[in-house]
Amino acid sequence: MQKLRNAGFIYPIAYTTWVSNPVPVNKKQGTIRVCTDFRDLNRACPKDNFPTPFIYQILDACARSEIFSFMDGFSCYNQIQIKLMDQHKTAFICPWGIFAYRKMPFGLKNAGATFQRAMSYAFHDLKKIMEVFLDDLAGHSRKRVDHPKHLRMILE
Repeated sequence: MQKLRNAGFIYPIAYTTWVSNPVPVNKKQGTIRVCTDFRDLNRACPKDNFPTPFIYQILDACARSEIFSFMDGFSCYNQIQIKLMDQHKTAFICPWGIFAYRKMPFGLKNAGATFQRAMSYAFHDLKKIMEVFLDDLAGHSRKRVDHPKHLRMILE
């Protein structure tokens, strides 16, 4: 909790109409991740149908490329700001009080579509050298000699 507060992802809140419960989830490494159970909120939200690409679209776009670099966007979802007027809907209760998210947490029904839209918008200029699938990025070049330049463009 303190890490999330220090990073500015959550903040204490009072007088909210939505409150969700935290749920412990076992990770593969044997540790526990605390998630928020947003099932009630998700049922109340309309579905965002922004498309995620099909694998055949990504493969087709990369088919003539000679070299690839795959990147994982670590903690990318936590970079998406939630509108101030909607933050109270993400409130959750814990032993230290009630908190709400400033940044998009895992577990929200439309998180994937929202993130795909943001990534598609952010990288639309690089469509010829990069494919985006949620928080996974694939940089590709038809010629090996062009790849360092393309990677610099992607990472800038």
